[in-house]
Amino acid sequence: MNMALWAVQVLLALVFGLSGGMKTFMTIEALSEMLAWINHVPGWVPRLAGISELLAMAGLLLPSITGVRPELTPLAASGLVIVMVLGGALHAAIGEIGTVPLNVVLGGLAAFVAWGRFVKLQIEPRGAARTASA
Repeated sequence: MNMALWAVQVLLALVFGLSGGMKTFMTIEALSEMLAWINHVPGWVPRLAGISELLAMAGLLLPSITGVRPELTPLAASGLVIVMVLGGALHAAIGEIGTVPLNVVLGGLAAFVAWGRFVKLQIEPRGAARTASA
């Protein structure tokens, strides 16, 4: 189970790191050529989505890897579930129904990480094992 959670965490971090970087750093004009939904929202929406995705990327990996505040990992995954629900709703509202399954899959993977790290297999904070055995 731990390997599956790590694999999904890394996969989501890669996907959202690339997507978030694109939405954060590319011009709105360039984004609108690649993503039709950009033309249906104010310019700050893709920037907000991009920054949220970059923060989620960091939150999926760094707390778990370092053991510093590992409870942030399932919170980051939960945030991605919200982003995917909102993204799916936007795509459906503007008629991009073909994009919604990707939101469902990515949201489902994020929900798996959130559940796994909240409930099934939490990562211990750094130093917790030493404190318990001392």
